[in-house]
Amino acid sequence: MKYTIILTAILSVSLWSCARETPKVKHKKTMTTSKGNMKNIKVVNAEDPICHMKTAEYIKDTTIYKNKVYGFCSTYCKDEFNKNPEKYAHQ
Repeated sequence: MKYTIILTAILSVSLWSCARETPKVKHKKTMTTSKGNMKNIKVVNAEDPICHMKTAEYIKDTTIYKNKVYGFCSTYCKDEFNKNPEKYAHQ
C-alpha cells in the first residue's frame, strides 16, 4: 500500500511537470504594433518556436542565437525563447 501511494505521487508530479513544459500563449485575432510588421528580414524559422504561429506573415520581434536570426510573433514568445534557447532552437 505504501509503495502504491509513493508511486502515484511520483507519477502525478512527473505528469504535472510535463504538462507545464510548453507555455500556453493566447494571441489576439489581429496583431498590430505601432512600428508595423518587420519586412525584408531573413529568419531561420518559418514558425514561432514557442507558440508555432507562422512568422512569415507577421514578425514583431527577433533575436539572434548562434549567429542565426529567429523571428517571433510577440515579445512574450521572444522572452520565452531567450530563457532557454537550446530547448527551442533546432540546429
